[in-house]
Amino acid sequence: MAKGMREIKRQIKSVQNTKQITKAMEMVAASRLRRAQASAEAARPYADKLKEVVGSIAAGTKGVKHPMLQTREVKKTGYLVVTSDRGLAGGYNANVLRRVMQEIKENHKSPSEYAIFVIGRKGRDYFRNRNIAIVEDVTGIPDSPSFADIKAIAVSAVKRFEDGSYDKLYLVYNRFVNAITQEPTLKQLLPMADMGGTAVSNYEYEPSAEGVLEVLLPKYAETLIYSAVLEGKASEFGARMTAMNNATKNATKMISSLTLVYNRARQASITQEISEIVAGANAQS
Repeated sequence: MAKGMREIKRQIKSVQNTKQITKAMEMVAASRLRRAQASAEAARPYADKLKEVVGSIAAGTKGVKHPMLQTREVKKTGYLVVTSDRGLAGGYNANVLRRVMQEIKENHKSPSEYAIFVIGRKGRDYFRNRNIAIVEDVTGIPDSPSFADIKAIAVSAVKRFEDGSYDKLYLVYNRFVNAITQEPTLKQLLPMADMGGTAVSNYEYEPSAEGVLEVLLPKYAETLIYSAVLEGKASEFGARMTAMNNATKNATKMISSLTLVYNRARQASITQEISEIVAGANAQS
């Protein structure tokens, strides 16, 4: 009985240590979430305004021919997948990877019909373990990423579309809704066949509207990729905070349950000892 009680006590101590870790991770994720959420929300108006400007130029320029605006026969599709470098974030990575794999299975018959770009170690390892070729990947993205951290892969993904390496490019990421909800999102990035803009007559372009579009269109696509990374970071911290909160609650329940078992075992041990003492006293009388 004493051996069993010692084992229960060790289990309680182990769960208490785990609870301290999960609680600390929850607090860290909560503090980082505030900064990441602010960055993600600040990027949205910039991307929207840039879309408005690019759309107005495209709408007001007749006959403009730019590969990023032209729809062509789809022979190959590119996917830029945004994941995290670390786990312990609930279903954050699993949801977005499941979304891209579902898209691949439904729309492609062979690996030659798609190309994968990955941001994040979890995504990279996932595709490697399944022998899915990765065109380019980036890992080690900081908690507060700058555009420089993902510039290389963003520029490469956009450039390869312009060069005709594939005919469509999708962004796959978790869109941040709130700390509890993150939506796996598949968004067409290229081509920008319908920018939804209206011509604005009081703009003057130097040297020409086509020249401005030549510069702005790649910048706009790269901005959307960076915005998706910021959304992904906010989603990651929200998912991790929620997962660690649930883990802490589960640890609390487990400690209560183990403590109850320990107390019952202790009471049984005390009762047994008293019974043995009484039995010994009766034997001597």
